[in-house]
Amino acid sequence: MDFDLIIIGAGPAGLCLARALRGSGLRSCLIEQQPRESLQDPAFDGREIALTQHSAELLRQLGIWPLLGEAHVAPLKDALVLNGGCGPNQARMLISHRLSPRSELGHLVANHHIRRAAFAAALADGAGDGQPPELRCCEQVVRIHTDARAAQVTLGSGQTLSARLAVAADSRHSSTRRAMGIPADMHDYGRTMLVCNMTHEQPHHATAWEWFDHGQTLALLPMNPCPRTGQHRSSVVLTLASHELQPLLELDETAFGQAMTRRFGQQLGAMRLASTRHAYPLVGVWARRLVAQRFAAVGDAAVGMHPVTAHGFNLGLRSIDTLSSALIAAHQQGQDIASPALLERYQQTHQRASRGLYLATHAVATLYTREQTPARWLRHAMVGLGERFTPFKRAMAASLTGLA
Repeated sequence: MDFDLIIIGAGPAGLCLARALRGSGLRSCLIEQQPRESLQDPAFDGREIALTQHSAELLRQLGIWPLLGEAHVAPLKDALVLNGGCGPNQARMLISHRLSPRSELGHLVANHHIRRAAFAAALADGAGDGQPPELRCCEQVVRIHTDARAAQVTLGSGQTLSARLAVAADSRHSSTRRAMGIPADMHDYGRTMLVCNMTHEQPHHATAWEWFDHGQTLALLPMNPCPRTGQHRSSVVLTLASHELQPLLELDETAFGQAMTRRFGQQLGAMRLASTRHAYPLVGVWARRLVAQRFAAVGDAAVGMHPVTAHGFNLGLRSIDTLSSALIAAHQQGQDIASPALLERYQQTHQRASRGLYLATHAVATLYTREQTPARWLRHAMVGLGERFTPFKRAMAASLTGLA
């Protein structure tokens, strides 16, 4: 064997898995299409990740958390769900950190900062950490084949590598998962998400918003103050049909700020663009199987969540924690790290942890994008009932912290 593991994809999931296996005695290889420079110093991509308390603890165990930098970690204390337009009839549900055992529900960290810190932790030379994984950049997997003895991966350069286990960490649209014959249920929500950073006059009080307005969905993720101006700053998410979103992307900065101020009903005062703008189509993916012979999928390649609950990366970290723990234990006991029994246990554990959340998120996302009058009434009633039912809000707080 060339390696014990070949990890296909050096995004956050692949890098975290490689970091989790350092010092275990398992030899890993990361294969990534991007150049090393893009991994080492990733560009801003607009996405802010809501990390649960559980995920923060996992990142501490991996040595990634200290590398994020305090300036790049913002507290997430409360979550506010709104339904309907501005006015006295707007339904509100506040999920407070006071309903949880922690002083914060979680933390907000930009995706590119997580990628940068994960790369440093996974690839840095360090005494006592074991050898870093081998990194093959600017390479594409053109063929994967597994049998009872090994997994073989052929690269675009023509080289073939072998390992005891191949792991797909190459996004929710994983070509590796597809090449292994694993079907996935994909739901295109027919919407596109615009994300950017904006400053605003009114404070956010470390509260995340999820606002299901008429004809649009808005989200606001609280960030630390703008380092240049000291103004209140948030990551803003607007979800619309693609043809409605494109004109907003073409507005100049001043016009865009005015448009977003109006869309937020001026509840945050004047808003100004503080970053580049990025658009992502919304597609949810549920892989029907997570494993095959000497093969496993982790991160978004296993479960690609709709971002309405901001749980995608948190679920990805759970998959990495579950799989890496099983691999290290098997290796220490001299067992096959790709045995059918081990891979089946991983699949059952992670699907059990993610199925309910995936289905609930899908149901919520579907309901809250419908504009028919019955759907609006149902949304209004659900948010109002949730605000009055404290046990439900306490359960939501536990879910948001990841401590449920």
